[in-house]
Amino acid sequence: MTDLSCALPAAGPAPASAPAAADGASCALPSAPAPGRTWQGPGAQERFEILRRTRSIAIVGASDNPARASYFVATYLLGSAPYDVYFVNPRADTILGRPAYATLADLPVAPDLVDVFRRHDDLPDVAAEAADAGAKTLWLQLGSWHEGAAAIAEEAGLSVVMDRCVKIEHARFHGGLHLAGFDTGVISSRRQLLSRRADL
Repeated sequence: MTDLSCALPAAGPAPASAPAAADGASCALPSAPAPGRTWQGPGAQERFEILRRTRSIAIVGASDNPARASYFVATYLLGSAPYDVYFVNPRADTILGRPAYATLADLPVAPDLVDVFRRHDDLPDVAAEAADAGAKTLWLQLGSWHEGAAAIAEEAGLSVVMDRCVKIEHARFHGGLHLAGFDTGVISSRRQLLSRRADL
């Protein structure tokens, strides 16, 4: 069965919009935007296109702790997705047998997508670092929402996704979430998003 573990690390209170996890690890697909949010994120078709054109992903805040959300995402991306994955954590030397880098600027490549597991107050700085590193997309994981960080990234020309899990999004666009009973919008046996474009 597809592993849907993707909760944020327990570092500070989760936003009110973050879904509650019955077992502390699994998470559901995001529901309607919380009141007070003004930024409009990309729809399902655009998120699919972002993931389709991405070749490399840098996980900022990656951890070698199996209880952390970033660890679940990293193991999924390494084992079930076609991306080159890089880890950014100044406190680690290696994660999952791969080198960990202190900053995005230290990576050997400009990552296409920066997947962020950091505290709320750190997000604007990470957005600026992602832009400086030449990233094409800033992706804030499920439970993370910072319109100031989104503005920094968009002003630099990056696509932005917030409050979404890369692991869940990739799995549903490739048929994996059907195993858990989710309505993913993928209606082809070839596991490819077709004409349904509802913002799920």
